Order: sequence, then C-alpha cells, then structure tokens
Amino acid sequence: MQQPGLPNPQILMQLVTTKMPFGKYKGTLLCDIPVFYLEWFNRKGFPKGSLGMLLSTIYEIKLNGLEELIAPLKKIAREENR
Repeated sequence: MQQPGLPNPQILMQLVTTKMPFGKYKGTLLCDIPVFYLEWFNRKGFPKGSLGMLLSTIYEIKLNGLEELIAPLKKIAREENR
C-alpha cells in the first residue's frame, strides 16, 4: 500500500514512458515536453482522461522544480529501451 503524501511510482513511470499522441510534440515523451507547452494546456485545459492527468502531473512537477523525482526513472526507462 502506498503511503500518503508519496508520489505514485506507476504514474511517475508512465511520465517517462508515454509519448504525446498528437500536436506539436507528437512522439515526445511526456517528461520531455517543454514547460511553455504545458502552460498552454494549463490555460486552455488539459485533455480528458489519463493523458490529461499525466500532462497535468508533469506540469506540476516541472512548475515546482521536482524533476529529480523522475530523473532516475528516465534513466531506467532509457536503459530498458536499448
């Protein structure tokens, strides 16, 4: 069981393995989408469903300078995809 206040590791792993399915950054890992594009989504509205949840999560991570949460997972994901 996950402890309250800790990030969900499954969601964090999805951020480093899921690619943007449409738009200017189609094919880009969600964790690599620039902040200005995420800010645009924040103003206009994130998509519905799991993609919107993931985009809003990476937006909050980047906005609050918490990229160190996903840095080790990015490395693991890249090593697994070799």
